Amino acid sequence: MRYTTEPGDATDMPQKFTFNPKEGIDNPVLMISDDPEPDLCPRLCLLKREEGEGFGFNLRKESGCRGHVVQQVAPWSAAERSGLRDGDRILEVNENFVDNQEYSKVVLKVQASGLQLCLLVLSAVEYETAVCEGIDLMALSRANRGEGCARPRLCHISREPGIGLGLNIFPIEGERGKYYLSPVSEGPAERAGVQAEDHLLSINGVMVSKLTHSALMKMFKKCGECVAVLVIDSRSKESYMRRRLPILPAFAITHNLPHKPKTLHLTQGPQGYGFLLRQEKLTTGHIAHLLREVDPCSPAEAAGMEDGDLLLAVNGEQVENSEHEYIVSKIRQSGQQVTLTTISIQGRDYYTQLGLSPLMFYEEYIPQRERFPTNTLPSNNLPRPRLCTLHREDTGFGFKLACSQNECRIYVVQVEAGHSGERAGLREGDVIVEVNGQNVDHENFEKVVTLIRKGGTSLMLLVVHKDGFEKLSRSGIPITPDVSLHSTKAPDSTHDIFV
Repeated sequence: MRYTTEPGDATDMPQKFTFNPKEGIDNPVLMISDDPEPDLCPRLCLLKREEGEGFGFNLRKESGCRGHVVQQVAPWSAAERSGLRDGDRILEVNENFVDNQEYSKVVLKVQASGLQLCLLVLSAVEYETAVCEGIDLMALSRANRGEGCARPRLCHISREPGIGLGLNIFPIEGERGKYYLSPVSEGPAERAGVQAEDHLLSINGVMVSKLTHSALMKMFKKCGECVAVLVIDSRSKESYMRRRLPILPAFAITHNLPHKPKTLHLTQGPQGYGFLLRQEKLTTGHIAHLLREVDPCSPAEAAGMEDGDLLLAVNGEQVENSEHEYIVSKIRQSGQQVTLTTISIQGRDYYTQLGLSPLMFYEEYIPQRERFPTNTLPSNNLPRPRLCTLHREDTGFGFKLACSQNECRIYVVQVEAGHSGERAGLREGDVIVEVNGQNVDHENFEKVVTLIRKGGTSLMLLVVHKDGFEKLSRSGIPITPDVSLHSTKAPDSTHDIFV
């Protein structure tokens, strides 16, 4: 309990305080009040970017500390325009509470959000106060939305003989472009998640706010055997209007959506994984990474891979918009085991029509990477090469080389703390085996340096620590990316990604 006094005239005589247990406190100057909750004000930041641009902020997870930290908000970026600031802690991504989620899942939610991203954040000071006071941050987030506010629903409805979609549509009187729904009891629409008096927001990705009733009915008739509708109840819609927040498909809870992504766990066999990764141009004009030439009886076929599947993620990291070489390096760095998330071309077209990434609702499809049977790993104790991918910074790649004159080998003599080399897993004493795919085992120092400089802003090094290099050399096994089982990352107190 805390005692506070109201301001009064300094010339007033002090009043005598008496306490009567039957009447309570009779001193009009003295009040007793419960300690109020700290004044925490979560902020909504709506980020809108153009195609091909990023949102303009760095997302970091600090080891041993709670929270997902916003850093390096770029000037004039979508992040800065939305009011996002360095040090903000993210509570929600697209109305999903993420403070208690793994960093990699939060990153994927941001990456899969499309051209608009909604963040609920606390300032650094407010977040630390909340943690110290033991405040329930999830309850704080719910309070921001208001009592009884539910997220919109994205419902996939399939026609049935004799009943169709099982759905009636009515215009809201006096409100142009606004409609409410009345599903038939136990019909296809109701089973798909549509509730009585839901407000209709979109049909197959097309917003209905500018459609006349007749145009809307024509769309439903032309939609074929199935339709996807975005709906919300009236009370929740008012909450979004109060917060001046658009109701985006990314906010939705899904019901009955088809074309689910597949998660494939592959263990490399004697002939590799048994598939080919190709970058191809789809009929829509989009560039995609397709899985081709799946070998019979291969690990890829056994895992359920089909020719023509689109690759969405490698080990839970979205790669839809990544360069082909980067994806290949990610798969190689996985060693003998890799987890791929894929979808059919029909599935990709379905989500494109809805204006969503197939990974938007990824939790169902990208579980924790499985523990593979230990007997799939080689039984020998040979050291394992590492494939390290570095990105040039203002000061370079963050490492220095030296040459062993007696053995004609190039090795890393220094790795700068906190820079690209260390983050990629490079260590002092590593012998350079390949530079951007070219073997340099017996090349002179000057040629290796030239190859690194010609590589541009990205550098891929195949390395083995000098102690293990000798053992591999004596074994007679060629040191290639195919025998690279692990890409070791040096211990780091932080992880970050620019989005």
